[in-house]
Amino acid sequence: MAIHQPSVHALYPELEPRTPLEIARVLAKEFALTAIERDHLGGTPKEQRDAIRASGLLAMAIPTQYGGLGADWQQTLQAIREFAKADSSLAHVFGFQHLMLATVRLFSQPEQWERWFEQTARLQWFWGNALNPLDTRTVSRPFSHWREFSGKKSFCSGALDSEMLIASAIEQSDGALVIAALPTGRSGITVIQDWDNIGQRQTDSGSVNFEKVRVETHEVLADPGPLSTPFSCLRPLVAQLILTNIYLGIAEGAFEDARQYTLHEARPWQGADVASTDADPYILGHYGDFWVGLESTRALCDLAAIRLDEAWNKGNLLSDVERGHVAVSISTAKVMATRVGLDITSRMFEVAGSRATHAGLRLDRHWRNLRTHTLHDPLDYKIKELGQWALKQLYPTPTFYS
Repeated sequence: MAIHQPSVHALYPELEPRTPLEIARVLAKEFALTAIERDHLGGTPKEQRDAIRASGLLAMAIPTQYGGLGADWQQTLQAIREFAKADSSLAHVFGFQHLMLATVRLFSQPEQWERWFEQTARLQWFWGNALNPLDTRTVSRPFSHWREFSGKKSFCSGALDSEMLIASAIEQSDGALVIAALPTGRSGITVIQDWDNIGQRQTDSGSVNFEKVRVETHEVLADPGPLSTPFSCLRPLVAQLILTNIYLGIAEGAFEDARQYTLHEARPWQGADVASTDADPYILGHYGDFWVGLESTRALCDLAAIRLDEAWNKGNLLSDVERGHVAVSISTAKVMATRVGLDITSRMFEVAGSRATHAGLRLDRHWRNLRTHTLHDPLDYKIKELGQWALKQLYPTPTFYS
């Protein structure tokens, strides 16, 4: 039986948000109040996850005919970015919610994904990730009318406190990748609380163990299956652009924290010969650099989102060339977001000063969060793919990372 959470209007009646993006901004403002403390504690942000459940935003990108809010990718990515400004861990699990829903939409038949969409919207389901194609320890064994998953998966973001999982396994007979949508509470599935990294500390990106888990045929995402058509190959691009907007949101949050500290707390350097830090020409130069980087990244992210929506709306009519065009746009935005984000989250201390390193402020969380996440997809290989496009006009080969 579903546990019915109070609506976002009941939680914050004075604000009365009217659009999904307004709701996201209300929640992000609330999440920011406890982000520093929760970064220190780690673990599961249960209260905040339940607030997202109550808001209806878990169904943000689900079409209205299935009970969702009907948002396009541009709107959904903007909401992810709003969360990331305040708390990139919550942005991560919220973004992956929509990645998992995109996965079932792209890899399965309507009789499968339509049911999951309707149930997600009606029952406020959170979806977690146990699809890690680089981790091949989970094996699928076929039986007459079902399969069995056994093994372990790492980097399972959002698996804890989820109702559904997207899980992958390697077929025992031929090594093929098998992907399924499974209830998290099914017998044999154990979510292990072993995530304790320097950043993204509340994404619950630890391990999931599968011990003789029964997988029904209708739960397997086999038609059209993973990366089998240009349209299904949008899945990794959705993932890449979600992460890109998280990176941009982190950078925007770091910029605003630095700005407030510079204006209200920082002291001018003794040799600057200025009355206040905001008059220091070198400080102003740093902020000018930050602004150019952020504006450039925002433009690239927004353009990539427009192109993703255009490709998504083509459905099965999408061509390889059109898909490749979107891939180049998203990779370009991701490279920019990574570089600009790492620059701002590091150099922010140059404009804030030594007192900004006080442990209680935890301003280093911006760099820790971004650095932790960006290492999962090495930038050098993304740039290599863009080099192949720039020099030889070769689109990136579709994989789970491009």
